[in-house]
This record gives sequence, C-alpha cells and structure tokens, in this order.
Amino acid sequence: MKKLLHDVSVERLIMAGFVATLAVLLLVASIALNYAVGSPGAVNLIKASVILLLLFLALLAVRTEKAMRIRSNVERTLHDAPMFKAGALQDAIFNSENFSSIATDAQGVIQIFNVGAERMLGYVAADVVDKLTPAMISDRDELVARAQALSDELGVEIRPGFEAMVFKARRGIEDIYDLTYIRKDGSRFPALVSVTALRDAVGKVIGYLLIGTDNTVRLQAVAAQALLDLRLHETNAELEKARAAAEKANLAKSEFLSSMSHELRTPLNAVLGFAQLMASDVPPPLPSQQRSIDQILKGGWYLLRLINEILDLAMIESGKVTMSQESMSLTDVLSDCQDMIEPQAHKRGIRLEFVKSDAKFYVHADRTRVKQVMINLLSNAIKYNSAGGDVVIKCSLSGVDRVRISVRDTGIGLTPEQMANLFQPFNRLGQENRAEEGTGIGLVVTKQLVELMGGVIGVESSVGLGTVFWVEFASSEAPRLMIDNADEMALERRRIQLEEGAGQPTLLYVEDNPANLALVEQLIARRGDLRLLTAIDGPLGIELARAYLPDVILMDINLPGMSGYDALEVLRADPATHHIPVLALSANAMPRDIEKGLAAGFFRYLTKPIRVREFMEALDVALEHAAAPEQK
Repeated sequence: MKKLLHDVSVERLIMAGFVATLAVLLLVASIALNYAVGSPGAVNLIKASVILLLLFLALLAVRTEKAMRIRSNVERTLHDAPMFKAGALQDAIFNSENFSSIATDAQGVIQIFNVGAERMLGYVAADVVDKLTPAMISDRDELVARAQALSDELGVEIRPGFEAMVFKARRGIEDIYDLTYIRKDGSRFPALVSVTALRDAVGKVIGYLLIGTDNTVRLQAVAAQALLDLRLHETNAELEKARAAAEKANLAKSEFLSSMSHELRTPLNAVLGFAQLMASDVPPPLPSQQRSIDQILKGGWYLLRLINEILDLAMIESGKVTMSQESMSLTDVLSDCQDMIEPQAHKRGIRLEFVKSDAKFYVHADRTRVKQVMINLLSNAIKYNSAGGDVVIKCSLSGVDRVRISVRDTGIGLTPEQMANLFQPFNRLGQENRAEEGTGIGLVVTKQLVELMGGVIGVESSVGLGTVFWVEFASSEAPRLMIDNADEMALERRRIQLEEGAGQPTLLYVEDNPANLALVEQLIARRGDLRLLTAIDGPLGIELARAYLPDVILMDINLPGMSGYDALEVLRADPATHHIPVLALSANAMPRDIEKGLAAGFFRYLTKPIRVREFMEALDVALEHAAAPEQK
C-alpha cells in the first residue's frame, strides 16, 4: 500500500512538471519570436524547435497517461480481489453436494436451500423456500424426545419442533446432534446437524444456519463394528467355554490316568513283589518253577513299562510334564546308562562300545529325561539288532553350540516307508510278530521329550546295514557348584553303623492292603535288622507312632478314612513325632503325585510296584537320618 501511494505522488509530480515545462516553452517561444521578427531564418528555426518540443511533450504525455491507466487498473483489481474470493467461496458452499446448507429467518422459515440439501432431501429450493421450516422435514418423534431431554437438562419447558432444534444455538451454545431427515419421497436417512444462530451488527438473531451431512455410512460402520464386537465377544465366550471344557477334559483324563495307574499298580505290586521273593527264596526254586517265575516277572515288568509309557505320553500331550533343565554332564549320564543297559546287551550277545573322548560334554537339559531318552534308544538298538551285533555310542560337537549323541546299531535297518511312520504312536513298523517285546510308544515319548528340552532327534538308516538314531541338545558349560563326590556321599549315607549291643531300629508300616503288608513283612524279615510294626489305617498308625516312637515310618497314601497326607500332618504337628522321617509308599506314581508328596513333607516318595533295591536303599538313608545326633 505504501508503494502504491508513492507511485501516485510520483505520477502527480510528473504531470505538474509536464504542465510547467509546456507553459515555459510557450512563453520562451513567444518572447523569442518577438525579438526575431526582423530575421526570417531565426523565426523559422524557433518555430521548428518549438514544434519538435511540442511533439516530444505530446508523446511523453501519452505514455504517462497510459502508465497511469494501467496502475489504476491494477489497483482496482487488488481492491476487488477479496470481494471476488469471498463471493467464490459463497458460491462453492451454496453449490456443494457434500453437505446440506439450510438458512432460515428468525421464525425458522427456510430462506436458503443449497444444492447439497436438494440432493440429500429430494426437494428443489422452490419447494421449501418461504414455505417450510427444517422441523417439517425432520422426524417428529425425535424432536419431541429432544425437547423433553433439553427441558430436563436446562430446567425450562421447550416446545417440540423448530424451537427444540435451535434452542441451544439461540443462546450461543454450540450444538451438534444426530437427526433423522425425511426426504420428499418419504424415505428417511440419518444426518449429523450443526446449528448456528445468525446475528446482525447489534447481536440480534436474524436467522439460523443448519449444516448437515449424511450420517448413513458412519452409522453403518458403527453398526458393523458393534456387530463385529458382538461376534468377537461371542467367539471369545465360545473359546473360553471350549478352553474350560478342554481343561475339564484334561483334568478328567489326568484323574482317570492317575486312578488307572493306582488300580493297575496295586495288584502289580503284589505280583512282582512276591515273584521277586520267590525268585530269591532259600532254598532256590526248582528250574521249572524258576522259568514260571521268570515269565511272571517278565510280563509284570513289561506291563509296568507299558503303564509308565502310556502315562508319560498322556502327560506330555496334556502339557503337564515338569522339566528341571540345568547344565549336566553327558559323560555321567552315559556311564549310568551303560551300567543299566549292559546286562540286557550281554544277555542278547550284543557288544556295547561307548566311544571314549578326552573332551567333557555338557548340555542344558533335564538329567532324568535325558537318561530316559538314552535308555530308550539303547534298548531299541539292542532289541532290534542282529545276533552278535554291535551298538556304538558316540558324543560329538554339532556346530558351535550343540552336542550330538548318536547310537549306531548293526541291525536290519529301516525302509523309507518305515522311516516315514517312525514316530507314530502304537506303530511297531511290522515288528508285531517278532519275539521282541515293544509297545510302539517309546520313540514317540522320546521324540516329544527331546523337543520339550529344546533338542532335535533324527535317524539315518540303510537296509541290511543298520540304523543310527541321534539327538542334539544345546551345549553348556560345566556347572561351577557341582559336588564331584555326590555319588560317593550318597553311598556313604547308605551305610548304617549299628552300635555294638544296641537294639534293632523300628519301622512302622501303615497300609490297608493285606498283600502289601505281607510283602513288606517278608522284605523286612529278610533284611533282618529291623523290627516291624504295622497299622491298617491312619488313626491306628498315629497311635502306634506316639506309643512306640519308631525310627522310620512307611506310609501308604490312599488309606481309608484318614489319608496318608492327613496322617503326616498330625505327626508333624506333634512334638513327640515331629522328628521321625516318614516315607510315602503309594501306587500314585505320576510326576505331579510325587511332587505333591515331597512338597507335603514326606522324606522320600516310593512308588509301587516296589523295586527291592530302591526300597532298601531308601530305608538305609532314612535310618541314617534318624540316627543322626541332631535327631536325638
């Protein structure tokens, strides 16, 4: 603007200078002509000069006028631009089809009805301008409800109709709400309406502006989202119901398996226990009797192994197998496996070779489960080997962070079809008619145990040459806090040094099953260094414990009336019997049963059928504990 004012001043100054120059020129020319009257040449020269100067001044005047006209046009354009822009915006708003713009007078009669309103409502402007109010094209029931809601909210009576539509706007309150418009054809659609009061220069309301958008798509999206949320909620409820049903089924299966295990182990305990007594009787049984006893023991131990494998598989599939993974020595585990498996290999004429290595291999795994895996693989390698064959066990590094244990046999090998079905439950791969016993479960359990420990199992086989099973586990460093002589310490604890002339220690056995009582009576009688007391239920056992203060108590879990857990709790609460080590002996042999028993405070948890050596060693440890000075 300052520049324009500056330009106007310059133009005015130029025009003034032009006029002054013309006046001076004419004056000088007239004076010159008066003095040069007597000289025709001078007169002509003066006239010619004046004419040229007049032509120059005329040309300068034309150019200056043109420049001034251009500047005036530019100034007018700049002055009119905002007004033109405002008019263009008004036209764009009025002609927009994306929203309805309805303006009314102060009484609510429609004065403006834009193109968007025509498209949405089906009316043309001539149908509604000066004829209808917005209330007449809106849902009456909604206006009645809105009037009632506003009356309740503001504490004044508001009439249904246009007053309810603009009541807040008239008081300067921003008002945006949902409304149902009614088209000319009677159809309806939801709209989101913004209402504003229009005021004059002194603030008086002169009308109202209602700007609306079709809310159909948004409400459809909201409805679709609500339906999706409902379906998601229903799906989640169904999933929760299915999960609860699955947990209930798993619990029922676990209870069934536990019950089945108990019911099968109880008679097996008597069968295997008395068979072991008969096999070690003095004088020894006759050869024919020994063969029968061997068959009893063979069938009994096989049935026990089948029960254990089925329970293992069920526990793995239900996700209830407990793992205690830590750094462990493979050398120690394989040494234990060698001691356990060599009698089986020797019996079948199979040569075992545990390849020696200067390196010590440690893996991160569960020691008990690794031993279970290796015993299974070694048993299969011996069982399905050729007569006089070999089994080679080797440890080696696999990559930078894994250790591989391979078991190679010289058996008949596996065909590609057998390899494809290798890890299927109860599939013995055509070995059903051979003399070797098997359940078809061992490899399935082995594979799942290996994978639960983060390991990998694989197999390579050539028909006629043999098979190599291998497992890999994550390597680990040697445990820093391991006590190297732990096994020697355990053996030392098993030695009971009886003082010269001292009386026999006392064992109290609480058991309601007569067969189990008879079996333990014979085991203790053969041992010869214990005095045995027996009770057939918990209350009698507690009474005998308080009366005789035995050195060790052997407790069945499933007792009539009072369970073994209840009896243990009573004994622990009594200062007179609190110090006595109590060993559990039960057919409840699932891992969770053992964990529960040890957590309850049992000194040891032994399972049925009784393994005589394990049973005797547990008694030795308990007697040594009872004889320790701090227990006196």
